[in-house]
Amino acid sequence: MLFSQRVFCGQITPDDVGRKVLLGGWVDAFRDHGGLLFIHLRDRSGIMQIVFSPEVASADLCQRAASLHAEYCIAVTGEVKKRLAGTENPNIETGNIELMATELTVLSESDTLPFTVSEKAMVPATVDRSADKVAEDLRLQYRYLDIRRPSMRDNLMARHRIFQCVREFLDSKGFLEIETPVLTSSTPEGARDYLVPSRLHPHNFYALPQSPQLFKQLLMIGGMERYFQIARCFRDEDLRPNRQPEFTQLDIEASFIDEEFIYELVEELTVKMFAVVGIKLSRPFARITYADAMDTTGSDRPDLRFGLRFVDVTDVFYQTNYSIFRQILQRGGYIKGINIKGQSEMLSKNVLQNEYAKEIAPSFGAKGMTWMRSEGGKLESNIVQFFSNQELEALRKKFDVADGDVLIMIADPSYAIVTSALGQLRLHLANRLSLIPANSFFPVWITEFPLFEATDEGAVTSSHHPFTAPDRIDFDPKNIEELLMLRSRAYDLVMNGEELGGGSIRINDRNLQRKIFAALGLTEEETREKFGFFLRAFDFGAPPHGGLALGMDRTVSMILQTPSIREVIAFPKNRSAACPLTGAPSAVKREQLAELRLLNLGAQDLLLGTAQKGNRIDHLSWVSRIGISAKERPVMEQILTQAEELVLLATQKAGKEEPIRNVAPVTNHTRPGTEEKRSALSQTGQLLKSAPAVKGNYYKVASILE
Repeated sequence: MLFSQRVFCGQITPDDVGRKVLLGGWVDAFRDHGGLLFIHLRDRSGIMQIVFSPEVASADLCQRAASLHAEYCIAVTGEVKKRLAGTENPNIETGNIELMATELTVLSESDTLPFTVSEKAMVPATVDRSADKVAEDLRLQYRYLDIRRPSMRDNLMARHRIFQCVREFLDSKGFLEIETPVLTSSTPEGARDYLVPSRLHPHNFYALPQSPQLFKQLLMIGGMERYFQIARCFRDEDLRPNRQPEFTQLDIEASFIDEEFIYELVEELTVKMFAVVGIKLSRPFARITYADAMDTTGSDRPDLRFGLRFVDVTDVFYQTNYSIFRQILQRGGYIKGINIKGQSEMLSKNVLQNEYAKEIAPSFGAKGMTWMRSEGGKLESNIVQFFSNQELEALRKKFDVADGDVLIMIADPSYAIVTSALGQLRLHLANRLSLIPANSFFPVWITEFPLFEATDEGAVTSSHHPFTAPDRIDFDPKNIEELLMLRSRAYDLVMNGEELGGGSIRINDRNLQRKIFAALGLTEEETREKFGFFLRAFDFGAPPHGGLALGMDRTVSMILQTPSIREVIAFPKNRSAACPLTGAPSAVKREQLAELRLLNLGAQDLLLGTAQKGNRIDHLSWVSRIGISAKERPVMEQILTQAEELVLLATQKAGKEEPIRNVAPVTNHTRPGTEEKRSALSQTGQLLKSAPAVKGNYYKVASILE
């Protein structure tokens, strides 16, 4: 057998009829017709039906073929034939042809599968088994089997093609692909860094990069002018469906540019990436400021595939007699609402009052919700009688009300609560009422983000990072109110409610950078300590520059419309940031910790409870796992003293130096006449042979809660 002559299953076409070929792959499915055996052979390119017929194959060959099972790895030689009319299978790409086998080699056998890998039905019009539900942790534990499934295979192949598209496009635009360090220094705000201990520099640590931000800016100062990298990044954050502890981002930075360069470049690239799978995006992408996005959708990553934009009706109720609205407006509050066009039949009075007003809206942070329905030219609700005709007519005009419409309003002294609660209601209603058009994509640029955010201490902190350029430079770094009014030259690319990426134009002027640091309350010494080498580079003629990073896992997931980014990553972590396949994160040997000098880091014993041993009440609290309050401590102290006195007295009477601490020896207890011993089946491994998962010497059950 010469594997150099092997042909991919998916490459065989009707033009190959009569040709003798060698195929290799895995048994996807099989069907026995009493002496005539049909097998689906699957490789990376697709599936080919193999026929073992007594008319063509020897009796020995047919007998060996009958012993095949799912996922056996085999090689087959035979002649390509056209299928008989009526036996074609539209479920597979090669459904018009088949291979009449003349040779068979079993390259490797397979154990019983933990779940079904096959997704293609052998007989037309039968149920596709890809609908079978498999626990995700089980899929991740056997990821090498999961990757064999055509749907996962197609996702990873599409990801490859999208990445190739990115490289080809950016190369054509003059960008250089340059790698930046993975072992670097922890950032000043590095609470979410993954740390790597250094053996050569004891008690010192590298950090895995959350982003190549500093290095890509240094490349601009170094004169590279146009840089990109498909970079691996790491962030120790809580996971969500679209977040992983290690992820891939497309990092772009360019010199002598402005925002329009980034918009043009990224829009053209995004259109090309989506076109890889046949999705057409329209250009130019929409643009909306951060303030407008929050004011009309309640989110800085708005889903604009549907309407339900907010309408501000605060001014309608300035003179209202409705006490709830009047009290809120007297406290400087806001009233906003949405018009759900033509959905009165879908949103009954009972649903609006008992579900949304009493349960759903409060769960989103609103203290209440006001609703009205338009029927027969009038607005109806349980409180409509509290509003004047002028107020009701003003509402009709503001919301452009027609019969069948439903109005929902949120009022609160806090602008943030109004927009947040109404924004969540907007998404909830859109999903419930199926207002989001299927297979639609709405990319939008969000611009003019606030440069600073207020802190609880009455100061400010950077909304993005301190190297983002402000929209103007004539500001007083000591005027907090003025600082909070500044806008940044930052931008996010958002699609269908997901942030795909973001970036900004950077500061390249030393004096402006000092003003920003002064606004953040940093002294010259603190600035040098936190940013050191990076700031020194700006003393040597930094060019104007800016860039953007796209989350590639998230972007590919959006393109392929998968429910989670885990579906487009070969070996992802689960929702607990663990790897069911390898068992990571896992404990390491003491020898490894000793070599890294981590056993007694900071000259402190690392054993749990050591810190509590200095005080007997703290130790008792830790051992018993029961909290002891300050009021209870004197009582506990008295009880412990009495106990010690009793022990001392008992010791003196018994004439012993130490009291008996244990009333029974520490040993296992079994039934009388029974001797404890380990099962022979356990020693040979047979006891857990059928377990779907084993950890140590124990049967591992699937997780119930995450």
